[in-house]
Amino acid sequence: MSIRDIHIEDFDYPLPDSRIARHPLAERDRCLLLVRHSDGEVETRRFTDLPDLLPADAMLVYNNTRVINARLRFRKGDDGTGALIEIFCLEPRRPADYAQSFASTAECSWTCFVGNSKKWKEGALRMPLYIGGENLVLSATREGREGNASVIRFSWDNPAVTFSSIIAAVGEIPIPPYLNRSTEESDTTDYQTVFSHIDGSVAAPTAGLHFTPAVLEAIDRRGIAREELTLHVGAGTFQPVKSDTIGDHEMHSEFISVDRRLIERLRDGDRRVIAVGTTSVRTLESLYHLGCMIHEGLDPAVLPQWYPYSPTHPSLSTGDAMQAIIDSLDRNGEERFVASTRLMIAPGYMFRIVRGMVTNFHQPRSTLLLLVSAFIGEGHPSWREMYDYALDGEYRFLSYGDACLLL
Repeated sequence: MSIRDIHIEDFDYPLPDSRIARHPLAERDRCLLLVRHSDGEVETRRFTDLPDLLPADAMLVYNNTRVINARLRFRKGDDGTGALIEIFCLEPRRPADYAQSFASTAECSWTCFVGNSKKWKEGALRMPLYIGGENLVLSATREGREGNASVIRFSWDNPAVTFSSIIAAVGEIPIPPYLNRSTEESDTTDYQTVFSHIDGSVAAPTAGLHFTPAVLEAIDRRGIAREELTLHVGAGTFQPVKSDTIGDHEMHSEFISVDRRLIERLRDGDRRVIAVGTTSVRTLESLYHLGCMIHEGLDPAVLPQWYPYSPTHPSLSTGDAMQAIIDSLDRNGEERFVASTRLMIAPGYMFRIVRGMVTNFHQPRSTLLLLVSAFIGEGHPSWREMYDYALDGEYRFLSYGDACLLL
């Protein structure tokens, strides 16, 4: 059977609402950790045990993205008493570079979801603000459509204030919709990893939420290498597969950025790569295929979702694929490799770089569950047996829930 013919109903399971964690534990690293060893044995540990469970030759790779206050709420009318319009920023359009957009001091455009859109037919929305001792008026104007999203131009009348300062002051952290609650003050810190420092995501790389300084220090004491990369998580990560077969599901695009140093380490292959979260898995595996695209003379700006499954895929060694990226960096005089990925990882996918992953328990019928199933393969236990084990063992599910270590 072709990968595209996989039925998403085979990746459904009953998830009681009571098993969805609404908040994290007071001590992040005290959560349960389901460990699937390389021989298929499964056991329950605590996340604080992770440093001792990692292979001695491991290199832990995590996503350093930071969740932005992406949700802005405007009121129609000059007196601020009209209909509430919610604008959810997804990704920058002009300038398209995240850092440049956040540094803008007059205007910028973003692709956004618009809530209560029917109440906003024309004209600009305005919001008077006072930020850091500066007065300004923030305006939002519709410039067009992009699929089920809108292109919104933000403009403001005070060049002393950046767009980053604006969303930090008046935006809200966009917690996942399946939590079925409003954003709370605690989410400002709870929904960020301890290693987040590159603004851009609208959702947290949630496997990283379990890490604490104490866990990282214990990892360092064991001599396990740590490296970081960037994938800005998009809202598409929450979208279930609605088509009967995954071949009809369009994967969302996500921005990735990786330092030359990590690419060189991946080329040398002297460490066993353990990825923290599905976002790190997608980035690392995307690097391999982007290197293959460069080798073929293709534009590596965007990795198509089905490229890895092409019968004409060049199937380079990992070292050669990484060297192709390094050669490209040399030609362009750059130290970071930047691209976007639409990679679909589903059962039948051949992993080229990742040898282990730390991840959470994912939604039914999701692309993230497909990725986990692909990594486990057809061995025992299957993803379903693992999830049954977790449900029977009172594990907590989804973003603020418990974790897995898959080796």
